[in-house]
Amino acid sequence: MSIFTFNEAQSLGEVRSVETARITIRVTDGQRLQKARVGRLVAIQSMGDEWLIGIIERVWRHPVELPTLQEGEVPKDLTAIQQEENGVAVSLIGTYRARDGERHNTFSRAVFSLPEINRPVFPIEEKSLEDFMGILSASSKAEAVAPLKIGTYSLDGKASAYIDGDKLFQRHAALLGSTGSGKSFTVASILEQSALLPHANIIVLDLHGEYSSMKFASHYRIAGIGDLKAKKDGAIFLPFWLLTYDEMQSVFVDRSGDNAPNQALALMDSVIEMKRAAVGALSKPELLEGFTVDTPVPYRLEALVKSLDDKNEEAIDTGETYGSGPRKGQPKTEKGPLAGKLSRFLIRLKTKMNDRRYAFMYQAPAEYETYDSLHQLAKKLLGTGAAKDGLNPGIKIIDFSEVPSDILPVVVGLVARLVYQIQFWSSPGADGDARHPIVIICDEAHLYLPSNAASTGPLEKRALENFERIAKEGRKYGVGLMVVSQRPSDVSTTILSQCSNIVALRLANKTDQAVVRQLLPESLEGLMEVLPTLDVGEAVVVGDATLLPTRIKMSKPKHEPRSATIPFWTRWAKPKADVDLVTAVENMRRQSRDSEK
Repeated sequence: MSIFTFNEAQSLGEVRSVETARITIRVTDGQRLQKARVGRLVAIQSMGDEWLIGIIERVWRHPVELPTLQEGEVPKDLTAIQQEENGVAVSLIGTYRARDGERHNTFSRAVFSLPEINRPVFPIEEKSLEDFMGILSASSKAEAVAPLKIGTYSLDGKASAYIDGDKLFQRHAALLGSTGSGKSFTVASILEQSALLPHANIIVLDLHGEYSSMKFASHYRIAGIGDLKAKKDGAIFLPFWLLTYDEMQSVFVDRSGDNAPNQALALMDSVIEMKRAAVGALSKPELLEGFTVDTPVPYRLEALVKSLDDKNEEAIDTGETYGSGPRKGQPKTEKGPLAGKLSRFLIRLKTKMNDRRYAFMYQAPAEYETYDSLHQLAKKLLGTGAAKDGLNPGIKIIDFSEVPSDILPVVVGLVARLVYQIQFWSSPGADGDARHPIVIICDEAHLYLPSNAASTGPLEKRALENFERIAKEGRKYGVGLMVVSQRPSDVSTTILSQCSNIVALRLANKTDQAVVRQLLPESLEGLMEVLPTLDVGEAVVVGDATLLPTRIKMSKPKHEPRSATIPFWTRWAKPKADVDLVTAVENMRRQSRDSEK
């Protein structure tokens, strides 16, 4: 039996015009127009127990110009002439069926048939709304092995909003919203529910240490200066030999200089030389079969510098000897092809090697120079396991807060590339579906995935290449992305366009709103008009993962992230604690927040 049992008195109006996904309703009774509110759902009977569901985008009332009388003409009875024109614009979003084969009360995002002209249109409210939202919740929950609840529907606060976790991650997602709109606690809420799954596999790229309060997750951080003296728990070093040749060029080579081609060539020759020597020392000749300059084989940075020094000071024997003078009989030499051309390159390289801020890359401990060190790093990045004592090892939060901003894009891109490549080369199994999927949550994505690649430097381009490849091909190999940003207009459009799910919280900036609007089907653009007026923690959710594209009040997590905006005025009135400026200055000097001296 259908949940919709409307009578004529409940009608809002009649269908006046029909487009592909939009219809216009003519409302003859001005009182009925009061039932039409932007964002409210309406139902139009298509045939039998099949109803089209739409969402109101626009409501209007226009006065009708009365006929002009000629001089001396007697006015006719004007009571029958309509004094105003009332209308409602509706976007069709799906179809409700009381019976679909053996199933009852189903909702589908598909629009199977368009309504006929003059069909009555009914607002879905009160009991009908409650029943319909209940069907959505039950349907979303039933279709999932482990339902992912993200909040409650704004239309009906009693109805839980579930989304399809498979479609959310495998088709990528974008979580967008201004500062303070609720992005971090939305991410935290999703992480909490993911942690309940015994084999969850998520990496959070945490740029500001916001998620350090998530007690159910494994916490890592890119090593800082404080880890040089004694490596602390959770510190991850990313030795330079993990960089590809292109990444090395972006870090080491000054492309604006005249000697840039020479530097790049010398770097390639020396890296190949070092890696071949390392493969020989490891007695692993099988590696030479697929060997390239990017093969991740550990070697010592000092050896690379020595090789480059030798090229910079190289002298070639000409085969002749001096015939007279103090050097009589000694062989004549001439400068090598790169002699003196690598001096500035070497100075830049040695300066970075000695800069303790980059120690995680250039001063990694000895255990990172072993062949098995990459195996251990892979286990940290992609490892999972059964939860124990409330800790799920598959939820991995990596803190990048101590990474210098100038090298941040390469470091973030390096982690993403390693995850993708290891997943790519994992055995697909006999059925081609044995890979264990993983999701990368890109917090503050605008900092390392810029929208205008033409104006970015080589560091950002390397990161963009890695993430764009994941966005385009990751689904095939079980790598999903969730892009989180407060400035969608500053994020790569290539990556955002691959996100089939959009969770848009409050966005006040018109440029950001326009970007989000472009990501949606034309029929749903009207939904985004509400972005500036959303409450904190309220979002418009659109995409493959949700049955109904609508406003949802997002659930608050139990473990709130450390991203709450500091209340300036309140703290000025009543400080939380005395400020220890001496310690702050000393931390700045030591480049570490560690209190140990």
